[in-house]
Amino acid sequence: MKAVSLQIEGMSCGHCLNAVNRALSALPGVTLDSVQIGRASLHYDESVIAPESIREAVSHAGYRATVV
Repeated sequence: MKAVSLQIEGMSCGHCLNAVNRALSALPGVTLDSVQIGRASLHYDESVIAPESIREAVSHAGYRATVV
């Protein structure tokens, strides 16, 4: 499992937090460490999912993620 931290733009409230949490939790091979307004920390299995797919899931939830 590889660790990654995301900076997430556009989050401002509990609804945003829940939307990102749901989007990331639904991904195969992803284990969430924490989701806070503006950022998320997680581990992912490189043999199951690519980092781009993680960013796309956040984008589909309505936010922009950048790996930091």
